[in-house]
Amino acid sequence: MHLSPSPSWPQIVLAVLLASDVLMSVRPLPFIQACLDGVKLPRDWWWVLLVVKTLAIVGLLVGIKHDGIGFSANVGVIVYFVCASIAHIRARFTKQEFWVNCLGFLAVAVAAFVISFAV
Repeated sequence: MHLSPSPSWPQIVLAVLLASDVLMSVRPLPFIQACLDGVKLPRDWWWVLLVVKTLAIVGLLVGIKHDGIGFSANVGVIVYFVCASIAHIRARFTKQEFWVNCLGFLAVAVAAFVISFAV
């Protein structure tokens, strides 16, 4: 295992997907609202998710040139979506949003980590 992503394209793909999620969450689309309401996240806290995901994007991109930062950011994204999955399960909100959004992002984050750092 190494601390510099090689190849770096999975980190870029993950960053682009997270950026699209952030853009769709600024004024949450109905399926995002359903997801956040489904896990009972107070609306006053929704902005925190935008900040966390934006910081993850920056970490993933900066980490392409600086050893360890992308590794840490990718691990952070994995932890974020594991926690989101737990929140969905605890709230018994395992509808399509859970399977597509939450587990989909978790799968992409794990794949990006494995391809960039573990191979």
